[in-house]
Amino acid sequence: MSQVLLIEDHQTVRDGLQLALTRQGHTVHAVGTGEQGLERLRTTPSDVVVLDLMLPGMDGFEVCRRIRQLGDLPIIMLTARNDDMDVVAGLEAGADDYVVKPVQARVLEARIRAVLRRTGGDSRRGGDRAGLEQHGALTIDRAALVVSKDGTPVSLAPTELRLLLELSHTPGQVLSRQQLLEAVWEHGYLGDSRLVDACVQRVRAKIEVDSSAPVYIQTVRGFGYRFGPL
Repeated sequence: MSQVLLIEDHQTVRDGLQLALTRQGHTVHAVGTGEQGLERLRTTPSDVVVLDLMLPGMDGFEVCRRIRQLGDLPIIMLTARNDDMDVVAGLEAGADDYVVKPVQARVLEARIRAVLRRTGGDSRRGGDRAGLEQHGALTIDRAALVVSKDGTPVSLAPTELRLLLELSHTPGQVLSRQQLLEAVWEHGYLGDSRLVDACVQRVRAKIEVDSSAPVYIQTVRGFGYRFGPL
């Protein structure tokens, strides 16, 4: 049974989502502020965080950044509008996925199940080659799901790791954003390419010497991304 931390200040929305997710078999801990959410994380294990961006006091962007400092817990953000700036800022802060309000409980529950699959046994999709892989200064251990740069472990959130595993599985092959959405996020034709671009930026910041001149994850304009060095 999965443990879901729901951080949502609107009580009606919070109660409705808590009830719906509980009926789907999740254990839901619901709080109304970012501060309460961070405190709950320190005392209660969670498998995924559902985080509203528009919170009183500490907003969702800051809460997201602080959760990322604590570890690699999957984060699904709730945003009141499909605004490019809000969505991109939330993804760059470390969110793995997002759902636009008004939230349909079945959509949110599907996203939760998808992120839990990605961080569970199914997270090795695209990584069936056993053993260590050396790519320049980057070492990928697919069996242990560990990535190191110059011998130092790199802390990657589950979605970031899955993206890197998917790209590095076929070095030199260009993968479109849609292919990556389907493989990493399990989103079909309704997927949002901003998820891919923001995640690529976060991974580059962690594995590249200079993220503005990437060597490992290269952009192929008009097509998508490929993994190098070639």
